[in-house]
Amino acid sequence: MPVSPPSGRWVTTWTAMPQLTEPDNMPPPPYAKEGLSLADTTLRQTLRVTLGGDRLRLRLSNAFGGAPLPITRVAVALPAGGAGASGIRPETSRPVTFSGRASTTVPPGAHVVSDPLEYDLLPGSVLAVTVHLAHGLASSALTSHPGSRTTSHLATGDHVSAAGLPAATPVDHWYLLSGAEVWAGPDAATLVLLGDSLTDGRGSTTNGNDRWPDRLFDRLPAGIAVANQGAGGNRVLNDGLGPSALARLDRDVLAQSGARWLLVFEGVNDLGTAPATRTGQRQVVADLLAAYEQIAVRARAKDLLVYGATLTPFGGNDPYDDPEGHREEARQAVNAWIRDAGAFDAVVDFDRAVRDPAAPRRLAAAYDEGDHLHLSPAGYRALAEAVPVSLFA
Repeated sequence: MPVSPPSGRWVTTWTAMPQLTEPDNMPPPPYAKEGLSLADTTLRQTLRVTLGGDRLRLRLSNAFGGAPLPITRVAVALPAGGAGASGIRPETSRPVTFSGRASTTVPPGAHVVSDPLEYDLLPGSVLAVTVHLAHGLASSALTSHPGSRTTSHLATGDHVSAAGLPAATPVDHWYLLSGAEVWAGPDAATLVLLGDSLTDGRGSTTNGNDRWPDRLFDRLPAGIAVANQGAGGNRVLNDGLGPSALARLDRDVLAQSGARWLLVFEGVNDLGTAPATRTGQRQVVADLLAAYEQIAVRARAKDLLVYGATLTPFGGNDPYDDPEGHREEARQAVNAWIRDAGAFDAVVDFDRAVRDPAAPRRLAAAYDEGDHLHLSPAGYRALAEAVPVSLFA
């Protein structure tokens, strides 16, 4: 008689939006050369899960790879330290398999989901994932998430089981990893955050896990995971650093296991890269509002609740703050629509949370990372505290 699976479902507990690695973010020599990436390389990376569980599976991505990705061996462990640690606690190391095999090959444009692994993870804990590629990727087109704000470690040879990597090269990027899922109760669910560098955490503390999505998770009721699908430079309408929000919605939001809510906080880069003319800004505003409606329609078709966040100030930023104020006028128009049009199931007013009351087109000084666009850790805490937890009751 077949054994019934335990009650519950898979829930996405961590994500990193896959991107094509730019030249400046490629692994340093000797780990990459023309036409070959990560050959005979061990890659150890840490990630902070949100929701915990006792079964785990990983997603590894070759979304932008220029050749098949041959993965030789993977293991998970608890790090010997916190985020960014190069060492692991060897007694916690467990091999990861794919269809029962230690190795797998991921076709270009695809990703692979590992076999379920019995592994106890506490909510908010840090996990180390170690990957060895014996032959490497036969291409310089490599999938990564450059804005990790977390230190990874590269070493030549197979050191998947090694407790430490004393000769490793540190890099502040994630490569190949795109998600982690846990088996959770039937009521557990994921909040997916669709955003740009403000959600990706530019200005947060490297290895500090103090982005606003991290801070928000710390406030949420039990049983709710957070999937951070932010990426630096990302736009809603057009590709740039990574596919546009419209292009990646199916992959990064709708395909996430256990997704129940979507919070959209994106559009500043659309305003900042559109012509700083009244005509250019009016056009991008009209296009943005239509795009927000499309995102909401597509997400609700998958039974997600869709929340919208107002765009935060960028007064004083070079080059986004134009002298004539056309982009600020556009930001105000977008925010008025988000607040009043009723297109979203709820509105989170990030603008009000971090603007300077005496100069509302600028960030409050205590929240400004220094470029008048990105936030400090205190600013990210303010964003997290502006999200009503009642939205996830």
